[in-house]
Formats: sequence, structure tokens, C-alpha cells
Amino acid sequence: MRDLRALPRVVWVLAAGRFVSSASSFLMLFLVLYLTGPRGLGVVPAGVVAGSNGVGALLGNVTGGRFGDRYGHRRVLLLTASAVGVVTMLIPWQPVWLLAVTMPLTGYLGAVASLSQGALAALAVPSGSRRSSVAVSRAASNAGFVIGPPIGALLAARGYDTLFVVDGVLTLVLRHVTSRFLPDEAPVTREPDAPAGLWRAVRADRSLWLLLPGVVLVDLVYRQLYSTLPLHLRDHGQPLALYTALIAIGSGLILALEIPVALWLRHGPAIPIIASGYALVAVGFVVFGLTWLGVAVTAVVAMVVLTAGEILYKTTATAYVLDAAPAHLLGQYQGLYTGAATSGTMLSAPLGGIVYAAQPGLLWPLCGVVAGVGAVLALASARVASPASDRVGATLRR
Repeated sequence: MRDLRALPRVVWVLAAGRFVSSASSFLMLFLVLYLTGPRGLGVVPAGVVAGSNGVGALLGNVTGGRFGDRYGHRRVLLLTASAVGVVTMLIPWQPVWLLAVTMPLTGYLGAVASLSQGALAALAVPSGSRRSSVAVSRAASNAGFVIGPPIGALLAARGYDTLFVVDGVLTLVLRHVTSRFLPDEAPVTREPDAPAGLWRAVRADRSLWLLLPGVVLVDLVYRQLYSTLPLHLRDHGQPLALYTALIAIGSGLILALEIPVALWLRHGPAIPIIASGYALVAVGFVVFGLTWLGVAVTAVVAMVVLTAGEILYKTTATAYVLDAAPAHLLGQYQGLYTGAATSGTMLSAPLGGIVYAAQPGLLWPLCGVVAGVGAVLALASARVASPASDRVGATLRR
């Protein structure tokens, strides 16, 4: 608790912002229902428009960090949040053809805003001490996602127009309130021996070349929770309530344990913790396939095991990559990691669906192998000397 109290005020302000923005992220939850309902689109065109928002978000994660690094994260956060709020608020009055343009733009700008938000929190905490701040931010975001869907459902009962107007207005209000607490940024200058650009820095950090592919592999596996797992449970005669209970169990464990675990392990070496988390994800997904224990029982056990892995690796890996980043490239490093860590949102459903359609029983052990390879890559990254990893190690030793 002493470490939490020592966190700068800006970290708590930004965490509160993440809580509100997650709780009011109605666009992501209800866009397809809105397009196929009041707007009268078919499932396929509605899916294309909604999917374009995800494509924009992925591109924003991969390329958007450079804006904050170059122009200032505070300025970029406030500008992009304003644009997202206005566009979201005006959704009810946009024709469908315009939605096809504004949805990917909204996804892109929202991702850029999130990167600048994370970079501001990271810059407020010394390198090597960021696990606590990352855990607080993730807990706030998860708490918002827990209460957001039921609130959205209540608003949707009054009409989808109200839903999106409230989402946009809250984004603008949050932007205004947050701006009053964010300090002006001091210019971030490049250290004399630091690489000038992102790709030059990444090429010099050989450990990331092993760690980031591992991040992608584990996320491909993890996202099966939202694509093939509900199919697996349905095909084994389980009610939808079991699936929703599993998601609730995972969310509850994360909210209860992620911050205490992050504080407990804050001085431990990052890579073994990350690899252990990946290994637990691998074991958890293998357990899903052990139906001889009873589908419901094994599903609960699997969810607890893989959530324990998520608690270990998500906070630690995020902080590790932020600590490895030169200060003038913090936003771009965060975007690189976030892009890798969310790659499964686009790739997991089609790849998992292909395997499940061909051989359902093969999916779960295959998931275990893929996540296990991610753990091996994480361990291998620790064996590769690099300037960034040396810098993180020196900071932790101090």
C-alpha cells in the first residue's frame, strides 16, 4: 500500500479516466446491434463497418505513438479525445456512408489517445518502478468494463441514439476534467547515445525480436476465450450462463489480485515472471480439452489457471517494454507492444475457427503448444544481451 500511495497524482487521474472511458465504451459493444437494427443494414455490411473500427484501432496502436513522442503526449491526448467525443456524439446524425469513414478514424484516434494516456502515466514514474502504475491502470480499465455493459443495456433501452450521445458527451467531459489535472510536459530530449528512431532502436534491442513474437503467439491463444470457447461449451451442451460465469470469474480474479500480485513481485526479474504467466496460459487452455473431468468443472479450473497467467504476464510485460524504451520513443514502444498484444483480436477468430471446424479436439492442445512456444521465446529473450535490457536491469538493481 505504501507503493500505491507513493504513485504520482497524475497516475491516479489517468487511471480514473480509464475507468470512466471503459465504463462508457458503448460504441464497441453496441455498434453492430445499432447498424443491423435502427440503421437497417445486413449482418455482413454492418460487420464490415464495425470491423473497420477495429482495423483503425490496430493501425493506431502500431503507428500512433509517434505523435505523442513528437508533439507531446498531453497535447495529443486532449486533441484526439476531443475528436473521438465529437464524432461519437454525432453518430445518430451520420449517414451510413459517412459512418464507413468515421468508424476507422474513431478507432485510430482512440488508440492514439490511449497510447498518450499510457505514456503520460509511464513518464510520471521512474523507469524500473512502473509495474504498480500499470497494474492500477489495468485494474481501473477492467473495473470499467465490468460495469459498462449493464449501464449500456439500460441506456440502449431508451434508444441507441441516447447511448452514443452519452458516450460522446462523457468523453468530452472527461477530456475537460482531465486537462485540469495534467501537468504541462517538459520536452523529452534524446540521450546522446540513444537511437534516433523507433526501428533503429528496436533493431538494436535483440531481446525484443524474441519477446514480441511471443506476445503475438500468446495473444492468439488468449483471444480464443472470445471466439472458439463459447462454441466448445455450446457443442458440449453447456448453457450460455456457464460462459458468462467464466468471464466474470476471470474479471473478478483480475480485479482482486492483479494489484497485490504486481506489488508483491515488483522487484522480481521480469522475464521469468512473464514466461511463467505464458506457461500458465498454455496449461489453462490444455485443461479446456480435458472433458473427462466434466466440462463445467474443467472450464472453471482452466479459467482460474489461465487468469493466474494473465495476472502474472500482462502487467509485467507492459512495464518491461516501457522500461526498455528510450524516453523520447516511449509512445512508439508502447504502441509496438500494444499492437502485438492485441493482434489476436483480428487473427484469433479465423485461425481458431479453422482448426475448430476441422478438428475440435485438436484446438486445445494446439493452443497449449503455441502459448508454450511464447514462453520459450520469452525465456530466450532474457539470454540475448541488448542495450535496452541492460538499461532495465541496471535500473532495477538501483
